[in-house]
Amino acid sequence: MKKKTYWEMTAEELDEATRQFDEPLVIRRSRPLTATERKQWSAAKRKRGRPKIGRGFQRISVSMERDLLEQVTALAKKRRVSRSRLFAQVFEKEVANQSSQIDG
Repeated sequence: MKKKTYWEMTAEELDEATRQFDEPLVIRRSRPLTATERKQWSAAKRKRGRPKIGRGFQRISVSMERDLLEQVTALAKKRRVSRSRLFAQVFEKEVANQSSQIDG
């Protein structure tokens, strides 16, 4: 017999289906996490943020004229990258150009 979804149940059926959640969590009924569950738990607990690339990142403060910042933001959206990534790409290109001029 196919189970009903929660939104199709009557109040009594819903009460019966969710009764187990009325009890407090009893540690004796739990089990150790599997390796896969441990990975999922670690990922869920991990703070979100910028993924580590290279040696990590250093937050900096940059002053910029507002109209230019709006143009940069629009370009980043158009390219579907973050503003930080766009700045990094521009700087990486400039550093590479500078290095080739010095070497050449």
